[in-house]
Amino acid sequence: MTPKDEYTLETLRSAGLIDQSIAEKAAYLADERGMDVVEVLEESGMITSEEITQAIAEQYGMETVSLRELDIDQDVIDALPADLARRYTVVPVFKRGNELTVAISDPHDMDTIDSLRYSLSLDVVPVVAPEKEIKSSINLFYSGGGGRVGSALQELTEATITGIATDETAELFGDVEDATEEDAPIIKLVSLIIIEAFRSRASDIHIEPMEKKLRVRYRIDGVLHEVESPPKRLQSAILQRIKIMSNMKIAEKRVCQDGRIQISVMGRELDLRVSVVPSNHGESVVMRILDKDSLRLGLPELGFFTDDQQVFRGLIGLADGIVLVTGPTGSGKTTTLYSCLNEINKPDRKIITVEDPVEYQLAGINQVHVRADIGLTFAAALRSILRQAPNIVMIGEIRDLETAEIAVNASLTGHLVFSTLHTNDAPSAVTRLIDIGVKPFLVASSLRGIMAQRLVRKVCSKCAETYTPSDRELRSLGTLAGQVQDVELTRGAGCADCAYTGYSGRIGIFEIFVINEEVQHLIYEQVGSGELRNKARELGMRTLREDGLRKVIAGQTTLEEVFRVTMGDAD
Repeated sequence: MTPKDEYTLETLRSAGLIDQSIAEKAAYLADERGMDVVEVLEESGMITSEEITQAIAEQYGMETVSLRELDIDQDVIDALPADLARRYTVVPVFKRGNELTVAISDPHDMDTIDSLRYSLSLDVVPVVAPEKEIKSSINLFYSGGGGRVGSALQELTEATITGIATDETAELFGDVEDATEEDAPIIKLVSLIIIEAFRSRASDIHIEPMEKKLRVRYRIDGVLHEVESPPKRLQSAILQRIKIMSNMKIAEKRVCQDGRIQISVMGRELDLRVSVVPSNHGESVVMRILDKDSLRLGLPELGFFTDDQQVFRGLIGLADGIVLVTGPTGSGKTTTLYSCLNEINKPDRKIITVEDPVEYQLAGINQVHVRADIGLTFAAALRSILRQAPNIVMIGEIRDLETAEIAVNASLTGHLVFSTLHTNDAPSAVTRLIDIGVKPFLVASSLRGIMAQRLVRKVCSKCAETYTPSDRELRSLGTLAGQVQDVELTRGAGCADCAYTGYSGRIGIFEIFVINEEVQHLIYEQVGSGELRNKARELGMRTLREDGLRKVIAGQTTLEEVFRVTMGDAD
């Protein structure tokens, strides 16, 4: 056992977090498995990395820091070279004048601090963070955005043009040959930002002008990750290039603009929905990556277990009525609806959608893009498309009474209507429709089913490991604790493939509320959502947390993820 492990065990024992027998067992397992005692204790579920970090910091009278919650400036990262960060496993956190605050995992190792002070000629102040977070941050901040973006930045610095275009980037780099020597590197840089986002499985690209830098972030599995940012001086050129690609007005910088980029990357057809919004330090850009291949997912790939598949397939196979999908922004409602439309899209059915905007272009389906500026609102479009005699209608979102009433009337005249609402759970959608003015008897007559959903991150298959849940985690589950007690669960240890997060990809957790005669009577009586929820539970509806727990037991996600997205679910 290393001196670091001995100090760690003694510190945790002094803090009362472990007893002597646990310390001895952890030391034995660490030697047997060739692991750190911290890893052994975390794997056992007896103590978390945060508790270990806090105890160690208190022992040395130092502060702790959560690297996941910090927005570290690029000039702070630049103050510590990558080779030193990796050699000593430290990350710079703050810089004030000649003082550099760095995150370390072992406060006992003062040689590291002395070496950094000597190498940097700075006053280095240590704070404590979990080693796993430090390694993840090193991978994030010193990865150079995947290398190829870094190459483009180097290219800009040298003001040269090199032949880095390949077959997979040919379409994106199509204008390079005709571009001037000044513009060509910008074209390549913007293109590579898009390519690296796609390769990183990002759903969004955020390009945000700050006071002293231009920040670039990718949203991967629902969490934003900062990548190497271009120099602030290139801000105007980058934004101009994005506007050209998305057919926006280049000269207009005072109003919000929306556009679209359609490209082919690595043999995949992508749509990028682009939004530009004026901000304090320039125009902020968000490019949402819409991958058409994601629409080919079947219900199992979305996260449905067999029993839920049967229930939901029964709902989307009905001849008429309204089927709603609810949840907050970014919970996967649109992907679920599009996957449903693909599944029921047959030659003998006419399907029309009304969307704002049309996110994915689907073969064999008539899609209407709402344009309020010319009077083509949801309600106006719906009134017209019903004259087209469709079998199935999808409404992007029910936002007001007029849209809701037309949707209800369409469902009552033999159409199957799909739509979305922003509610926290399935039963609340009934209350929401009544609140916006739909008569209760119409809600009861038209609704066939409501599904609430959330997205949870999947455990990385490359670094998955089993563990037994701790008493603290079991207490957090309340009445559901018995389902996972003495069960080995799965979590990601963190590896290069998942950027040391332990997660790769996302799946849905679902709460399916089927409307039957008993529920229709309760809706007609205008009972509250709480009573509707109780009745739904009696009829067999699983809550979001319960469905999430099934996926935890199946090894697909973690308790931490389920808790994160179901904070309001007391069950």
